[in-house]
Amino acid sequence: MNVQRSTLIFAWILLLPAVLYVTVIVAYPLVDTFILSFTDASLKKTTNWVGWVNYGKIFNATFAEVILRTFVWTFFSVSIKMIIGTFGASMLNAAVPGRALFRVLTMPPWIVPMAIGIFMWGWMYNGQFGMISGVLQRVGLADGPIAFLAQGSTAFWATVITDVWIGVPMVTLYMLAAMQSIPQDLYEAAWTDGAGRFYRFRRITLPLLVPSMITMSMLSLISTFNSFDIIWILTRGGPSGETTTMIIDTYRTAIGSNKYGEGAARAVLICIFLSIFCVCYFRLTSRLSSGDKR
Repeated sequence: MNVQRSTLIFAWILLLPAVLYVTVIVAYPLVDTFILSFTDASLKKTTNWVGWVNYGKIFNATFAEVILRTFVWTFFSVSIKMIIGTFGASMLNAAVPGRALFRVLTMPPWIVPMAIGIFMWGWMYNGQFGMISGVLQRVGLADGPIAFLAQGSTAFWATVITDVWIGVPMVTLYMLAAMQSIPQDLYEAAWTDGAGRFYRFRRITLPLLVPSMITMSMLSLISTFNSFDIIWILTRGGPSGETTTMIIDTYRTAIGSNKYGEGAARAVLICIFLSIFCVCYFRLTSRLSSGDKR
C-alpha cells in the first residue's frame, strides 16, 4: 500500500509542471476570456455585466461573411498545401540524382523569418515595381500595372498564395518522413508482381499515408484558421474587408476599437470552431486506429 501511495505521489509530482502549465497558460486565459465576453469591458473605468449582448452583435450579415470568408480561405490554403506538399514529398522520396539538394531547397520558406517572407511577397505584389506585375506586362498578359493587394479578388488569392508558400515546407517534410516509414518490402513485392510506379503509389503509398495526411491537415487547419501575420502585414484585412478573417476581425474589435468584451465574444467563437475541428479529428483518428471504416 505504501509503495502504491509513493508511486502515485511520484506520478503527480511528474505531472505537476504540465498541470500548472495548462492551468496558468491555457485554462485561466480561456475562462477569463469567456467571462469577459459577457461584459462591456473597454478603456472606461467601469465594467458592466451585459449578458449575451456581445454575442447578439456577432450574428449579423457582415460577420456571417467574415465567417464564410475564413472557412473559404482556410479550405483553399490547407488543400493547396496538402496537394503540393504530398506531391513534393513523393518527388523527394524518389530515387533521383540530387534529391539531397532538392530537400535543402524546400527549407528557405520555413527558415526565413515569417515577417521578412511576407514583406518580400508584399513587394512582389506591388503594382508599380513588383516582380509579378512586371513579368505579366513583359510577356503580354497584362496591359498595365496590376495592384494585386488593392483589389478584393486578387488580394484574397495573394494572401492564400503567401500562406501556401510559408506552409508547404512543413507539409512536405512531414509527408516525406511518413513516406520513408513505409516498409520497403511492400514496394518490392508489388514491383516483383509487375506493378508500375503509379499503381504502387495509389495502392500502397496513399492508403498508408492517410493517418499522416489527416494529422497534418488538422495541424495545418488550426494554424491557418488562426493565421494573423500574413493577412495583417499584406492587407490589414482590406481592401474593403475582402481579406478580413475572424482573427483579423477579433483584433480590430478588441485592440483597434478597444471593445474588449465584443472582441472576447469573437475569440470564444473562434475557440468553439477550433474545438469542433479537434473533436472531429480525434473521432476520425480513433476510427482509423480501430479499423472502423464507417
